[in-house]
Amino acid sequence: MKRFGWLIAIGVIVLVVAIIGLSLSGTYNSLVKKSQAVDGQWAQVETQYQRRYDLIPRLVESAKGIMNQEKAVFDSIAQARTKYGQAATSDAKAAAAGELDSAVSRLLVIVENYPDLKSDKAVIALMDELAGTENRISVERRRYNDLVLDYNTTIKTFPTNLIAGTFGFSEKQYFKSATGADQAPEVKF
Repeated sequence: MKRFGWLIAIGVIVLVVAIIGLSLSGTYNSLVKKSQAVDGQWAQVETQYQRRYDLIPRLVESAKGIMNQEKAVFDSIAQARTKYGQAATSDAKAAAAGELDSAVSRLLVIVENYPDLKSDKAVIALMDELAGTENRISVERRRYNDLVLDYNTTIKTFPTNLIAGTFGFSEKQYFKSATGADQAPEVKF
């Protein structure tokens, strides 16, 4: 009978250890999935940046002949595009994308202020693609920040924060707009 009691005690201990182990592995796997989802969504943001990087210069070239007086804006778009192409880190890419955002905003203001430019088909196509591209980027950035919020909330809540800290899961950074993005661009000729 005493032997049977020890077997039950060992069985209970094994069962408790198994439940704790399964719980830990489930939490760890959930953290890995959330971390990968954030990284995958950042790749989507970069895909849209790449689309803009590839598409807009071709469209700009087609509209450039019509809009010679806006050379400075086109030059700033080209410079920002070059910086994005040379950026090695996601922070550098985000900064370069911010510069491109600013240049594109200035271009949009110019086109809005000059209705005669809007009537040209090349400019209309450029504006449509710019708007579509910027909307896609905005959607992907929002999705990225939503996933970062979910991930960061998960690794900060108890008891997951204990497991996250043990296995080195750290907070992810939100996408933030460039400094001065809250100010309307000033257009000078």
